[in-house]
Amino acid sequence: MSFSARGLLQIGEVAEATGLSLRTIRHYDEVGLLPPVERSPGGFRLYSQESVDRLLLVKQMKPLDFTLEQMRELIDALDEVDDPATTPDERAARQALLASYAELVEEKVTMLRARARAAAGFAAQLRRVLP
Repeated sequence: MSFSARGLLQIGEVAEATGLSLRTIRHYDEVGLLPPVERSPGGFRLYSQESVDRLLLVKQMKPLDFTLEQMRELIDALDEVDDPATTPDERAARQALLASYAELVEEKVTMLRARARAAAGFAAQLRRVLP
């Protein structure tokens, strides 16, 4: 059975689906953020659709300056909050963690909007002095 028939993607297909470079995906593997689901007999990294979804989430976190550790913590919390094996106390702790990250993201959005307004004002100022 081929890898694609089993729903597994090679790293190039994952790169195409996510818009991330091969180097970035390999880096996330090396730091333990997103290891491949398995390896082919030839040693090629193989990923699932869930891996693609996680990488898309990481891609959203990157411009918000999340550290690799924060990304890992957030991905783990998202996995555990929906895991049937998670106890009610663990689920509550994960939900509290996710709520704190949601608040942090809102703060970052507010900061980015302020930066965008300042940048737009600066661009307008520069345009005014152009002939």
